[in-house]
Amino acid sequence: MDNKINESSRYTFSDFLPLITIFGLIGFITLAHQLYYGWNLMECMRIIMAAFFLIFGCFKIINLAHFAEAYHMYDLIAQRFYWYGYIYPFLELSLGITYLLSWHTFVVNIFTLTLMLVSATGVFNELRKGKTVICACLGVVFKIPMTYVTLAEDLIMAVMALIMILM
Repeated sequence: MDNKINESSRYTFSDFLPLITIFGLIGFITLAHQLYYGWNLMECMRIIMAAFFLIFGCFKIINLAHFAEAYHMYDLIAQRFYWYGYIYPFLELSLGITYLLSWHTFVVNIFTLTLMLVSATGVFNELRKGKTVICACLGVVFKIPMTYVTLAEDLIMAVMALIMILM
């Protein structure tokens, strides 16, 4: 599988359209929840995180073997333990379910904070090296380039987990 993107290509809006669409869906789900149940910052973050992990996890398991191969290119844990790429999507799905059910939120937020910071570190390392690879954030269903958007996704999830821990 080719995990590289043409070095000479420029990123266009259409390169990020799948990601924009999914974030729009997550926003719609969150807004609908907030309108129905009333505005609450903690609930808003919980629903965003549930939707994020469930949607992104589902895309990763569509082609699990190719996801693991792509993820191995930049994730710190997957580079050392290849099998971790096969487990990671199920970690995300589990996180999505636990956020959806508000189950053991303190422990789940600590785990999420750790997971997202490790992921962000791997992404940052690849960006710093100037490598151009596809982001495995939506599995390999879409060829989205790894950019600072990928890093922002991980860091936003980490910050939300940290806020939820502190609150």
